[in-house]
Amino acid sequence: MEIYLDANATTPVLPQAKAAAIQAMVEDYGNPSSVHSTGLKAKALIDGVRARAQRLLDTGDGASLLFTSGATEGIQTAVLSALNSLRGNLKIDLLLYGATEHKAVPEALKHWNEVLGLRLQILAIPVDTQGRHDLAFLRQHSARAGLVCTMAANNETGVISDLDGIEAALAGSPALWLVDGVQALGKLPLRLQARRIDYAPFSGHKLYAPKGIGLLYVRAGAPFTPLMAGGGQEGSLRSGTENMSGIAALGAVLAALDDGQTLRDAATMQGFRARLGEALVEAFPGLVFNAPLDLSLPTTLNFAVPGLSSRLLQDLFDAADVRVSGGSACSAAKAAPSFVLQAMGLPDWQAAGAVRLSIGPAVDEAFIDEACARIRACGESLRRHCLSPANNFPTIGDGITRFMQDGACCYLLADSVSKSCVLIDARPEQVCRLAQALTCQAYPLLAVLSTTGEAEHAQARELLAETIPELMPNKPADALGWPLGQAAIALGAQELTRKIDGQGQVLLIGKLESATPELAFIGLNDAESLSAWVGSETLLAPARDEAQQLALFLKNERQAEEEAAVQQVQGAQLKAFMSYHPDALLIDVREPYEQFLSHTPELPTAQMEALPLSRMLNAMQAWLSEQPQRPLLFFCRTGNRSRQAAMALTRLGHAQAWTLAGGLALLPSTARPTHQPDPALYV
Repeated sequence: MEIYLDANATTPVLPQAKAAAIQAMVEDYGNPSSVHSTGLKAKALIDGVRARAQRLLDTGDGASLLFTSGATEGIQTAVLSALNSLRGNLKIDLLLYGATEHKAVPEALKHWNEVLGLRLQILAIPVDTQGRHDLAFLRQHSARAGLVCTMAANNETGVISDLDGIEAALAGSPALWLVDGVQALGKLPLRLQARRIDYAPFSGHKLYAPKGIGLLYVRAGAPFTPLMAGGGQEGSLRSGTENMSGIAALGAVLAALDDGQTLRDAATMQGFRARLGEALVEAFPGLVFNAPLDLSLPTTLNFAVPGLSSRLLQDLFDAADVRVSGGSACSAAKAAPSFVLQAMGLPDWQAAGAVRLSIGPAVDEAFIDEACARIRACGESLRRHCLSPANNFPTIGDGITRFMQDGACCYLLADSVSKSCVLIDARPEQVCRLAQALTCQAYPLLAVLSTTGEAEHAQARELLAETIPELMPNKPADALGWPLGQAAIALGAQELTRKIDGQGQVLLIGKLESATPELAFIGLNDAESLSAWVGSETLLAPARDEAQQLALFLKNERQAEEEAAVQQVQGAQLKAFMSYHPDALLIDVREPYEQFLSHTPELPTAQMEALPLSRMLNAMQAWLSEQPQRPLLFFCRTGNRSRQAAMALTRLGHAQAWTLAGGLALLPSTARPTHQPDPALYV
């Protein structure tokens, strides 16, 4: 069962809305512009939905309420209308918008300002740490403004704007006022008739209607320029044949708002949000909410957890089949801090680590119960895998773990028998995570090494000494961290040696009795130096890996930019692939905290192994040397990490490496798992 907690991005379609849409397509399919009975029936449907919307939004007499394709079209239409009316007005030189507005607003201002040749200055209205507009700034600038754009409630934080305060600040201003009502629909009483709001766009898919239907309120007397001219529909204000199924569906949602039973009231939603907030605080020690709850919609929680990135938290929730987002859905694919939280002046770690959880008013007690249980399970997973800010379980460390930060690689080498470890190429920004992992592992460090001698590596060593002095090496070391007077560092059945050239040191690791190292950790060393120390089958682990190659052989060390063709298996072909390759090994490359929570494909005859991408170096040599090479099918949540793994093996010469295209997220429903994996598999 999926727990969908991303309602501010979009919502499922209400069953009543789905039924209404189908009826409109099957029975009420007439063109509302037609004068015959079928057309008149369609027109009556549109008029009825519009009348209900006018009553719910309290638009009053004389105002226009247009059906649009959604909020973006409504914003474009409103901005075009307002700016077109400003041409030739020499008293106006400013356009103002809230610093936390959805990007659709400043982009529309920029676009139409340029297209119409107005050359007006566009300024962002600052917000305070609570996310509310700076009313003093607005009072200072409103006399010169032609248009002011604010939102009723923020899509990322849920912060409710002080619309009465904004209206008071606009007293005496000639500015037109656009209020983005998208997140307010069904959640806040906007009292459009009672306020001087000139334009207010709404979007149906934010409240259980399908995508592609919206509304635009235009105050009586407000300037209006149609965005689309044509057949004269919507009283010639918005041409184009009406989206009958979308309008019918929206009408069903508005009826649900009207009935007082289908959707929960604000007090109930506040209770639900409080329970979700309690579960979050219990699951994630140190969690902070990024917006004041008493000033926010009762549907929205925006939070950050010290030491945990937004992406890690999203992956964690997704593994538990809980859908959340890192902020606005329109910019979620861009790995950047939230501009909304930055505008509020929050610390960088909060802006970069923000997660948004949002519910809609159709949820019930059972849904909230399950959501809270899964949130707590996410916290349990972090504690079991040494990622929680507090109360972590002890862990057993063994083998090589790679930590990545902006293309830089750090390696932790641990041996569970001797209970000792070595750290290679740590960087200051990784120290908190590394100190946490080392503390949970509780193995003393034999050395903290650098392959390149970079100042950042020395800084990380100093920070580690301050953070975990009890685990740091107790022997004197040279500038690269190597213990003085020591030829090798023993790690159980393996030993670490080094070779030095003018660009740093190459660190070689292999079995004690072997003359050829299995793996070499390299920095800036050139191929000529390396060829004297490593064999043709020695894997090279680089200090930097922007190309996400994981490892190289010396023979293809200079081919870093070449893209290997990756063999893909589509989700629908998974069972057929296993029938054709019954000896294939399916490898889950997600991290342990995801594997603990998640399901795996249900293939009873398949052999499966859990090996996170961060620990892939431990198995690559064996896979490559196996004869004949066994088919390997890598999978993860989205297919990105499994593609990296398959590509790395392919580059290194493995002919039987595949990736599950699209990952578990795109598996067809018939192949979706129905059971939890064997916990023993994920130790």
